[in-house]
Parts: sequence; structure tokens; C-alpha cells
Amino acid sequence: MTAPDQSAPTPLDDVAWPLRTPRLSIRRVTPGDADAMWEYRQLDEVSHWGSWRPADQDDWREIIGARQRDTLVVELDGHIIGELMLRVADAWAQREVASGAKHAEAELGWAFNPAHGGQGYATEAVQEVLRLCFEDLGLRRVTASIFADNTPSWRLAERLGMRRETYTVKDSLHRELGWVDGVGYALLADEWAEQAGR
Repeated sequence: MTAPDQSAPTPLDDVAWPLRTPRLSIRRVTPGDADAMWEYRQLDEVSHWGSWRPADQDDWREIIGARQRDTLVVELDGHIIGELMLRVADAWAQREVASGAKHAEAELGWAFNPAHGGQGYATEAVQEVLRLCFEDLGLRRVTASIFADNTPSWRLAERLGMRRETYTVKDSLHRELGWVDGVGYALLADEWAEQAGR
């Protein structure tokens, strides 16, 4: 997927935020959320597998400012416990049918405060965002790219019914580990419907 145009409208603009689950609230990030997110984003165990390691709190505020388009925060009792990246994009298509691929898929990512781990919050939040993708936004495919050694992350993908489609060898450069393997997961709308019994 190509990087989105930050000024272009996105299907997320039309969602009635926040989304609610039995225990959680999910909404779009605001610049004012940066300090609460910094609490866990500064932790080595979180930044180790993330796409970036903020140099400091000011750097983190800049990152959040630039990522408002596709970042969602997950709240428990009004406190941020994690975030989700949801990047809606056009699917690849031949020119003659390209209009049918507009806003057809999304890339999903996640990071959660380890202080709230082991209680099913990540599963609950990602499951709701998958529901949003397939039922509300009408997407046909959702993907997630994960470092192969990030076991908790790919286990979450599998717990949610995502299918491992790729295993790539030394295709990603990690800041500490060098070139490492990656795994790619995906879920189609009809697979989601079948799993949900719809």
C-alpha cells in the first residue's frame, strides 16, 4: 500500500465515533492524547517492535500530530490503554476496473500498554475495528504486517481469525536486530462473515 495523502478525505471521516465494546471505547486520536500515550510508548517492550522509537516526548507529539488520519485510541474507563492504526486504501487493480478497488482494503496495526495485558482488551478492540471495516465501511480485505519474532502480535492476528498469507525472509530492517523475517496476515469480508455466523 502506498502512503496516504494526509489531506484527502478518508472513510474514517464518516464514522460515528466513538465505537463502543462491552468494556472499551475507540475513537480517533487527537494531539491532546500524546502525553497519555507516551506513558507506554516510551517503554522498550513496546517500542522494540514498533515502526518508530520516539527520541523523546516532543518527538512523540510530532509523530501523533502527523498520524491523526489513521490512528485510533483505545480507552478503558476514560484512560488510554492502547492504539490502533487503521489505514484504508485502494486495492491494486487494472486500470479498466480501478474504480471498483477504491477504498477496498485496509492495513491494521496495534500497540497496547503492557500494564493492561492478559485481559483480552487488545482482542476486543481489534475485533471491533474489524467489524467496523467489514460491516460499516464495506471493505473487502484487511491486512496486518508483523515481525515474525513478535509472537504476541501474530498470535493476536490468529486469535482474530486472520490467515497467515506470507512468511518473508530477512525483508525488514530492525533497528537492533538487523534484517529480520516478517509475516503477513489477512482477512476477507466473506471470511469475517462466516466466522461471525452472518
